[in-house]
Order: sequence, then structure tokens, then C-alpha cells
Amino acid sequence: MEIEESAADSLCLNSAILAKEARRLAISITSAAGSSHIGSALSTIDILAVLYSGAANISPTNWSEHNRDCIIFSKGHAASGLYAILALTGFISMEDLKTFGANGSVFGGHVTHNKKIGVDLSTGSLGHGMPYGVGIALAQQRNKEGGRTFVVISDGECDEGTTWESALLAQQFKLDNLVVIIDRNRIQSLGPTEDVMALEPLTDKWLAFNWVVRNVDGHSYDELMRALTPATGPLCIIAETIKGKGVSFMEDSVLWHYRSPNDDELRKSLIELTE
Repeated sequence: MEIEESAADSLCLNSAILAKEARRLAISITSAAGSSHIGSALSTIDILAVLYSGAANISPTNWSEHNRDCIIFSKGHAASGLYAILALTGFISMEDLKTFGANGSVFGGHVTHNKKIGVDLSTGSLGHGMPYGVGIALAQQRNKEGGRTFVVISDGECDEGTTWESALLAQQFKLDNLVVIIDRNRIQSLGPTEDVMALEPLTDKWLAFNWVVRNVDGHSYDELMRALTPATGPLCIIAETIKGKGVSFMEDSVLWHYRSPNDDELRKSLIELTE
């Protein structure tokens, strides 16, 4: 649906506030758990903040309704970012989130399916989110439920064959209720994406599959919100992001795909994110 200008301004402001707090929370729980992938979490938080601030029709109060939107966070290794957003928007309690990464916790290092905490699909095995999203969008379409399906994938997932099979299916079924958002931070596990498995020209590839493609600054709340306007077919948003966004010594560094912030690094990160 179209968002009026005043509502759009409010959504952008709410997204900025949510994202700032989510960054602080994600770094804190990652450090406490001795977990990893904080760089990946920080690059996607602005995308998630826009979706959960109102761009997507999903909240703790409509979670059980069939006509709500569905958000699939396919890059499940960035779990701390999603869990931080879910806690700050009321899906889960802050007290429960303190168990992140602990033995027996429902909040694992990769996103774990649990209806009680607002997660539709266990993810982290890259390439699984797109096929599931196509299935959900197709069910929404055929059941005339009115919801949309948003799938957030990493740029590294564009190495996966299932991503492109799903892209073919989405166009075949004319899924104008499906939105794929690519976290284009240009770094995957061991180095730059263009060195590991070159993706460019990425826009042209999605266009060749007959998708509507919109390129945006993945840290601009206004650009993200406007790019989410419904399209005439399946929509791919290529969001240019920075791995480790918000913390200077983490930005654009493959190191923070694996490192856990120690006490000193945590302190420095929180100071930066308070300024």
C-alpha cells in the first residue's frame, strides 16, 4: 500500500530510533554469548527496522492472523540483529533475550523457528529462505489473504541455485506480493563477494528473470521505505549496505563475520552508538 508523506516521515523516524537501540542490543548479547556474525547483523538492522516499524503489516498483536505479512530472515547467522528487533518491538522479552547463545535457549546463534517469539522459519542454511518465501507468497495469493511476504537474503545467497530456481518460480506465478531484499554488503565468509564468486552485474541478472528491481542505500530509511511500494510483479530490492555498520572498527571488515566483541570492544562500540 502507498504510505502518505506524514506517515512516511514518522516511519523513518521510528526506524532510526529502533535501529540505533537494536545495534546496541545486538552487540551486547553477541558479546555476552561469545557468539559471532555481528558484522552481518549490523548491516541488516536498518532493513529490519523499517519492516518492523510499520512498512510490513506484522506485530505481536496480529501474529495469529492469516492476513498479516510474513518476514523471512534467510541470513539466519545474523540472528542477534533479528532478535534485538523482535525484543524491542514486543515479540519477546528482554529477560528471555539474555539467554541468547546459551545451552537450551530458543535463541540460538542461527535463527530458530518458534511461533512464540515471532519466527516463521529456522534459517542459516543459506538458500532456504527464498523457496519458503515463494511458497508462502503463493499460498497468500491463492487464498486471497492479502498479505505480502518479505525475504531478507544475503548477497552471498545469490551463489545458491535455490535462489535462482525460486526467482523463476516467483515470476512464473506472478507473485506481486513477494519482496526479496538483498543485503548487498559485498563481503561473504572469507572475503569480498566479487573475489569469492563475482555477482555483478547483479541488477541485470534479476532483471533477466523478469523481476522488478530497485536499487537503494540500505541504510537510508526513506529509500528503503519507498522501495517497498508494491510492484507489478515480484520485487527485488538490492540494498547497498556496510558490513558492521555503525561501529567504525567493524565496518567493511571480514574479521567481524567471526569475532565476538570482548569487553573493551563492547564498551567502545556502545560509546560510538550513543553519540
